[in-house]
Amino acid sequence: MIRQTFSALVLSLSLALAAPAVAAPASPVPASKVPPIVYKQRTLPNGLVVLTSLDRTTPNVTVQLWYGVGSKDDPQGRSGFAHLFEHLMFKATKDLPAESFDRLTEDVGGLNNASTYDDFTNYYEVVPANHLQRLLWAEAERMGTLVVDDANFKSERSVVEEELRQRVLASPYGRLFTLYVPQATYQTHPYHRPGIGSIEELDAATIDDVRAFHQAYYRPDNAALIVVGNFDEAQLDGWIDQYLGSLKNPAQPIKRVTAVEPPRRGPGVYEGYGPNVPLPAVAITWLGPKASDPDAPALKVLDAILSAGKSSRLYDSLVYEKQVAAEIYSNADLPAQPGAFMVGAVMASGHSIAEGEAALLAEVKRLRDAPPTAAELDEAKNELVAGKLRERETIDGRGFALGYALRINGDPAKANTELADLQAVTAADVQRVAKKYLDPQRRMTIRYRPESERPKGEAPATPPAPPKTVATYAGPVFALAPEGQRQAPPPIGPPVAPVLPKPAERTLPNGLRVIVARSSDLPLVTADLTLKTGGWADPPGLSGAAGMTADMLTEGTRTRSAREVARQVEALGATLESGANLEASSVTLNVMPDKLDTGMAIMADVTRNPAFAADELERQRAQALDGLRVSYQEPGQVAGFAAAPVVFAGTPFGHVSTGTPASIARIKPADLAALHKAWFRPDNAILVLTGDITAEQGFALAEKTFGGWAKPPTPLPAPPTITPAAKPRAIAIDLPGTGQAAVTLVKPGIARSDPDYYPGIVANTLLGGGYSSRLNLEIRVKRGLSYGASSGLSVNRSTGSFRAAAQTKNESAPQVLDLIAEQMTSLATAPASADELTARKSNLVGNYGRRLATTGGLADILGNLALYGVPLDEITRYTGKVEAVSPAQVQAFAARVMDPAKASVIVAGDAKTFAPTLKAKRPDLEVIPADQLDLDSSSLRVAGK
Repeated sequence: MIRQTFSALVLSLSLALAAPAVAAPASPVPASKVPPIVYKQRTLPNGLVVLTSLDRTTPNVTVQLWYGVGSKDDPQGRSGFAHLFEHLMFKATKDLPAESFDRLTEDVGGLNNASTYDDFTNYYEVVPANHLQRLLWAEAERMGTLVVDDANFKSERSVVEEELRQRVLASPYGRLFTLYVPQATYQTHPYHRPGIGSIEELDAATIDDVRAFHQAYYRPDNAALIVVGNFDEAQLDGWIDQYLGSLKNPAQPIKRVTAVEPPRRGPGVYEGYGPNVPLPAVAITWLGPKASDPDAPALKVLDAILSAGKSSRLYDSLVYEKQVAAEIYSNADLPAQPGAFMVGAVMASGHSIAEGEAALLAEVKRLRDAPPTAAELDEAKNELVAGKLRERETIDGRGFALGYALRINGDPAKANTELADLQAVTAADVQRVAKKYLDPQRRMTIRYRPESERPKGEAPATPPAPPKTVATYAGPVFALAPEGQRQAPPPIGPPVAPVLPKPAERTLPNGLRVIVARSSDLPLVTADLTLKTGGWADPPGLSGAAGMTADMLTEGTRTRSAREVARQVEALGATLESGANLEASSVTLNVMPDKLDTGMAIMADVTRNPAFAADELERQRAQALDGLRVSYQEPGQVAGFAAAPVVFAGTPFGHVSTGTPASIARIKPADLAALHKAWFRPDNAILVLTGDITAEQGFALAEKTFGGWAKPPTPLPAPPTITPAAKPRAIAIDLPGTGQAAVTLVKPGIARSDPDYYPGIVANTLLGGGYSSRLNLEIRVKRGLSYGASSGLSVNRSTGSFRAAAQTKNESAPQVLDLIAEQMTSLATAPASADELTARKSNLVGNYGRRLATTGGLADILGNLALYGVPLDEITRYTGKVEAVSPAQVQAFAARVMDPAKASVIVAGDAKTFAPTLKAKRPDLEVIPADQLDLDSSSLRVAGK
């Protein structure tokens, strides 16, 4: 389940990397460019709000329930309760056994999830449209007859605690964003409590507390039903009235938060510490207005000017120019009640919190002293409007926009009018709200350092003991009815056939393969260029060189500086990204059709003419090294890095393709230029264009922008054939003090061309693909040992890899390792049942269909088919090939590829808690302290250590 609050939103925004430029701005995008969400609204006699939006172009439908209860409504002494209840809502009802929502969604090709914000909790499903009636019935079941018993309560509490360990305690900056920022920002309002809770308060909760919480908030007059997709309107209204209209409200009124945060009387400082903090960080917050305040649009534009994209003020000053910060962020957190505004930075190596604080305040002062330029204002608006457009590519995205507007602004119509509100913001408005809210004398500064820097003798504050009881409950208690007495779900309706895109292709005279697929009337186009070269081409000793080559494409060309590239792209409201993986490199543009010509010209320039300037490489190198310092403190990342040197030692895959501290330090501009010259050529590339574009438009634009790209006279070398021969190993990487252990089993896999590709992806989905996979059911659902367990089958042109993994509390690592191995063995020793196989195939097919529904997803699928030499009409054969896989094929594949005895074991965590037990099971266990880890060596150990 997803948790999004002030802190989580900041964390998701903290990776905004930017750099201003000097090019002429694009004109602002009119709000009319974003089609409005057409919807109908009604309210049932019991108070349930109903919003419906019809879309005949999709075979799917999303059903969403938005409850007016969030983390701010947690009882005193029970922080994390709304989030805990989000999990409990997926357990049993009177007529549905636990995990039935997964049977009704994942098992028919759909999905389900939920999220807890400060002000609301939402539950959402996407299913084939013929399952709509069943989902409405099921939502009524869990609103009216949820089973809250001791077993389900304790099981989900354990899962939430593992989520807390993973997101907060094992993440280097989890404490800062999840705990310290809200605690320091608010003194009175319950927005100050961590939405994910605390282990102490969760452990103190009683079954009465939970049942009372459900009765108080999960009721029709505190809920909104949103349905978007393909349905019969009259039939839908009848089902809603039948299943949800009959639900009753409890007699007591809904409890509402009435606390008012007092104004700040002066600046304050909060000192925070964490055990695994590689770089210090600082955040500065101010109190702000609520979302419905007339000042909200101007604050959102101000936020975009400060940190959105590669041309923001904070990045330009702190990261690009002064190079004092590794990351910057800002956030206008404007919830249903008065919220906050924040700026912050994770400092670059060798730079202090004081430097960061001074630089941040200087940029805030600039906006207070003078309005932004017209170009900055237009760019910010374009980025905000284009972001809203991308949100509306999917039916669930449109549903979310309506629900968020209702719960945060009090009116779903705000989803359509907010764009005009943003466009109406003036430069004077931005300066005015900066002066009004961002007063330096009303700031709270949160400083975050390693625990080792805590003053001697100072102990961490001990929170007060939570109360033993916060509620008593005397209402109805439901239990799962005996099997013969349960109401059966409604029938499944006739299926709605999907309309699949029809790609067209052409090869230009220079060898560039061009693929175009019109897939949407929404004004968006994705252009994705794939180069058939990735990390395998790294020269010896230069791990990460191919990745750095791709990353540097957008950091300046022969005619455009890095700032100009960023400024010109973001002025269009576009995104332009470049990167590489082990097999391929890519450049991807997402833009509105009327700005496609301009965007493609920039895309072609960065692809063909990168400058690889020495000063830009130094900036990228410094950022990459700081990023690795953070990653090396995250157990999941460390275990992932170690996999390639262990599994593929001695081959071109046998290194960390993203690079290591030592290898990145050695990379020179000439190395990047040599890789680019050798591999960035039209006859080694595939260009895919998808979205609101015709085939002829796409081919003409490809010829215009890439037709002059000359093919070198030398023949293109063949990619290497990878034949791994390394023996399996057992490794423990010791990260003292980290909050969790990452447990991984990894081994060689298969090529995309393997005849057993489809049995392989079905087998992997059975084992670890999705919530209802065997690993997740065994480790998370049954035992509460992890927030999630999964597996992945990565295919390549010659040899791929297989990986099964989970994160758990350190002391449970040996148990989780055993459970993963047991499930891998089980899949190979007994055939899957027909029902399980049918369900997991539906999950695969449904996920594939949803990827096809977005311009980016479709471009990615077509690009991969071309990369691996698969005919493009495979998109029409995918479902049939998945459905044809037999139980025997799955079992045989598992025996051949998923044998745990042939897999390497990598566990990264606080080794003192698990290594002795693991050593007893695996006498060959190698324990490598983090400070002795050398990912450039196949031994993984610093020489002589």
